[in-house]
Amino acid sequence: MNLSRSFKNVSLISLIAWYFICCMFLVARQGNAQQNSADESFSERIKQRWIERQQNKATPVSTDTTSKIDKPGDYTFSIVHDGLTRLYRVHVPEKYSATNPAPLLLSFHGGGGNMHYQASDRYYGQIAASEDKGFIAVFPNGYSALKSGKFATWAAGACCGSARDKHVDDVGFVKQIINNVSHQIAIDRKQIVATGMSNGGMLTYRLACELSDTFKAIAAVAGTDNTLHCTPKVPVSILHIHAKNDDRVLYNGGAGKKFRDASKVTEFTSVPATVEKWVKLNGCNPAPRRVLDRPGAFCDDYSQCRGNVHVQLCVTETGGHSWPGGSKIRANELPSQALSANELMWDFFTRH
Repeated sequence: MNLSRSFKNVSLISLIAWYFICCMFLVARQGNAQQNSADESFSERIKQRWIERQQNKATPVSTDTTSKIDKPGDYTFSIVHDGLTRLYRVHVPEKYSATNPAPLLLSFHGGGGNMHYQASDRYYGQIAASEDKGFIAVFPNGYSALKSGKFATWAAGACCGSARDKHVDDVGFVKQIINNVSHQIAIDRKQIVATGMSNGGMLTYRLACELSDTFKAIAAVAGTDNTLHCTPKVPVSILHIHAKNDDRVLYNGGAGKKFRDASKVTEFTSVPATVEKWVKLNGCNPAPRRVLDRPGAFCDDYSQCRGNVHVQLCVTETGGHSWPGGSKIRANELPSQALSANELMWDFFTRH
């Protein structure tokens, strides 16, 4: 009788154990099914990073800024400016012809980034845009204490990092780049424009202030005007793109809590104050016209400005501190797809 009871107890335990194992197996299968896309996404990220590393390695760094660039491709240059070794990348599209001067776009990475990061089509799509639109794309590298150029920043006035603290001559660096490129490639000097992400966008405002006779227009993404002084010689067209829920460069002013070291940034100027400043500087009609209105985004345009320039503000409801239309996830939030920063800015550059 005791043996029979013991056998029944063992059978019951075995049955429970098998039931538990089966449940765990089913849960695991369900979890795996849900993670398949995430695993594939991770695999794609690893693959893309490997490809980018190979591309960066495949582009040797040259100090020869006098030889003509006579064919499409990617070129990386190293120059010494103001006692510092500085880097920049140049992309020449397939459409380029030396007999037809091309527009020139300078694209500035965000604080803590580098030129390779900004040139990544996976995140920003600007090389693809260069191929599509036919403009020369230049990706300067900010100031970095590292030989690789990583973790770089720009001296954009009140921001940011070591570039600001060391008073790095980023405006002079940009002038030197333009001078070099104009001697190597046939560019249209009347079609020089700039864009930038975050700290890079802030630098474009400084360029609009100090090199207004060089830049036809700028497009700042997620970076407001934090210049310390601004006396443009001539009007400059301004496009500002910002997410309402940006948690770093806050829409209504100030620095978000996401910054690890607040001393490396500043209490950022608000988006409304930035736009108001340039509406006044350009002598525009202060009453804007809504030129885009769709779910998740709108654009307001200020016209009747001096020099026939325009000031335009485009706002997305979501996306946080990111590049609209891009794919770089920040703080687990995808960039807004309500509009494409690249399409928007090049349409703006072409019309203004």
